[in-house]
Amino acid sequence: MKHIKPIVLVSILILAVSFAIPSLLVLPFSKEKASGKLDENMKEKNTSTLQSSIDIAVFRNTSQKVEQVPLEEYVVGVVASEMPATFEEEALKAQALAARTYIVRQLLSGNKGIPKGANVTDTVSDQVFQNKKELKKHWGSKYQKNINKITKAVKATEGKILTYDGKPIFASFFSTSNGYTENSQDYWANAIPYLKSVESPWDKKSPKYQYQQEFVVNDVEKKLGVTLRDNKEVSTNFTLTEGKRIGTVIIGGKKFTGREVREKLGLRSSDFSLARKGNKIIVTTRGYGHGVGMSQYGANGMARSGKSYKEIVQHYYQGIEISESKQLLDKVTAKK
Repeated sequence: MKHIKPIVLVSILILAVSFAIPSLLVLPFSKEKASGKLDENMKEKNTSTLQSSIDIAVFRNTSQKVEQVPLEEYVVGVVASEMPATFEEEALKAQALAARTYIVRQLLSGNKGIPKGANVTDTVSDQVFQNKKELKKHWGSKYQKNINKITKAVKATEGKILTYDGKPIFASFFSTSNGYTENSQDYWANAIPYLKSVESPWDKKSPKYQYQQEFVVNDVEKKLGVTLRDNKEVSTNFTLTEGKRIGTVIIGGKKFTGREVREKLGLRSSDFSLARKGNKIIVTTRGYGHGVGMSQYGANGMARSGKSYKEIVQHYYQGIEISESKQLLDKVTAKK
């Protein structure tokens, strides 16, 4: 056996070290990935791939300041705030379309009633919005999973809105129906052609479908401005809307619309019944919200039954089309 020359031995050692160094460099990153931190950072980058042609000036109610948010990120913040992240992806896509349609319509119509310098508020007066920092605080450890899911749904509908006769619709939505949605004119003043009563049987599985509230008789009398006699029916002579909600009703000899009773008593729905029990009025409601437009729990039920987001929006908004928003947004940017 021949002896290895010194120069050859040195070469072998250098070669061995060169193979070892990459292994040493990988180890810290491998540990970071195992802990989830590197993976989370990569996922966070993936959520920012949405393209936005315009920023939305959002008036933040808490800080009383205006925050500039790219349009598609604004849609993510609205969907995350208005619909549970646990809902089906097709339902989240339908909500994304409604949210984007609302803000495009708002941009075109101007900022009436909105604080100066803003396009929209972040409250139920418009659409509830939370930024990523607020969502991280709200969701905690579920943030990354939820934000990825919602961003994916928004991305799938990116740049698209709901239109009727070429114009963005008033994409109203609410939590849960009583089995039917409401005609716009039966709750609001005007008849809107695409906001018609449709069946929504999926809502019966919603946890918000039925609810009971108790009121002291005196409180009901004060809120409605009536006197309720003992041992008499609380409500009589009621009429129903096409959406099976209270159209008009007589309470204490005074005539009310279902909406008036709902708002004065703070009820969940205008589909209600009242029963007296001693010094208490028991009110049972079915559904949650005004009932006009898209039912969120109905949308989720449709998605679970295999319906696509297109089928969902076309069910709740009659005769509408899914259109590109670019041409309409170009008009907004041209004004600036």
